[in-house]
Amino acid sequence: MQLIPAAPTIVPLSLENAPLVGSFVAGAQASLELLNSYALVFIVAFVVTLIATPLVRKSAIALDIIDHPDAGRKEHKFPIAYLGGFAVFLGIILALGASYMIVDGPAGQLAPVPVSVLVGILAITFTGLADDIWKWDARLKIAGQLVAAAALAIEDIGTRVAEGVLVPIFGDPQTLLVNVAGIAIASGDVYYWTGTALIAMFVLGGCNAANLIDGLDGLLTGTSAIMATGLLVLCMLMAAQGVAGDPFDSLAGVRIVLCLALLGGMLGFLPWNFNPAIIFLGDCGSLLIGYLFVVIILMLGEDGDTHLVLAGLIIFALPIMDTALAIVRRKLAGLPMSAPDANHIHHLLKRAFDGRVKSAVLALYAIALIFAILGVMLGLLAIDQVVRLRVVYAVVIVVFGGFGAMALKIALRSRWASELAAAEQRDESVQHKHDDAVAPEQAS
Repeated sequence: MQLIPAAPTIVPLSLENAPLVGSFVAGAQASLELLNSYALVFIVAFVVTLIATPLVRKSAIALDIIDHPDAGRKEHKFPIAYLGGFAVFLGIILALGASYMIVDGPAGQLAPVPVSVLVGILAITFTGLADDIWKWDARLKIAGQLVAAAALAIEDIGTRVAEGVLVPIFGDPQTLLVNVAGIAIASGDVYYWTGTALIAMFVLGGCNAANLIDGLDGLLTGTSAIMATGLLVLCMLMAAQGVAGDPFDSLAGVRIVLCLALLGGMLGFLPWNFNPAIIFLGDCGSLLIGYLFVVIILMLGEDGDTHLVLAGLIIFALPIMDTALAIVRRKLAGLPMSAPDANHIHHLLKRAFDGRVKSAVLALYAIALIFAILGVMLGLLAIDQVVRLRVVYAVVIVVFGGFGAMALKIALRSRWASELAAAEQRDESVQHKHDDAVAPEQAS
């Protein structure tokens, strides 16, 4: 007789074990209770970052790790210290350490932050710090980011994201695809290695997207706070629905801890970094921020729920959009990907606002907020199964496809303008040569 496996048990996280599915009131109460349990994480990240930032700034000035203004892209009035990212790192790592001390309440039911995440944070922070101090070669920076990505793959954090897409193609993870000369390849192996490659792509893309958008005072810090808040709301909604099986095996608590630590660090750093800034994040900060966003977004798909990962990517859409624009623009111009320019979204808005940095930054805050609201709404509808997954995919395709078309249009217009300017310069040069040749004849 064949036994039918029992369905996974949904374990609610509220007091008195009240069922959360389908109950908005119970879900809201459970979310607030869980948020209260993890409040220490946010407080530690905020206070430590707020206090550590001026101390790190003083050390950076003493060590001459500062960013000097120039006549080009660096328009600040006086030298500004780097290493702000190290202050953010201190706040976040101590906040994560504090999360291990939480054993009571709903948070005590959930698993702590995996060691692999801490290893990745250390690897990515050292990579950015080394680049800020010693100006590392781009290949070394990529190597450091891949080490951080490998740490995630070791504990299968994010490897199941590909499963949600590939299951309809290759079937159950236990399905044997091929067996040649005694070497068996199962669907699960395909999912794992595809997921591992996806982790590497996400880490490289996310870290560099955060780095590229860090071009105005307070821009990355403020938009990261908004995006972290959006992800926090989405993670709280997921936790309020309960977790399948043993809560200690779930990443529900880990996602919330990372969101709170990142949010606290950003809000603690923002007063020092908002225009006019007295300290910059540097690569240490931008790479760390991008890495944490990638980890959180990948964890949304711990059960193969790729539609939730897509909702997370919409929340993170502003850096993605800016990176896509930069790639297309530089490709059409025949420039390497590492070539700097002044045509990022924040540069365009700054010129549109007649050079007013605060106006451009606040406008981008509003755009980040719109994406955060859209991502949270889409995630909520998917969690409650109000919309089918194809609708989620359609929204994602429209959002990123539309901005991809805008990026291509801007890049083409920039290329045409450059070609037109070059043609006019050639015509002027030919005209000058003609005038120089005619002048002696007229004189004779």
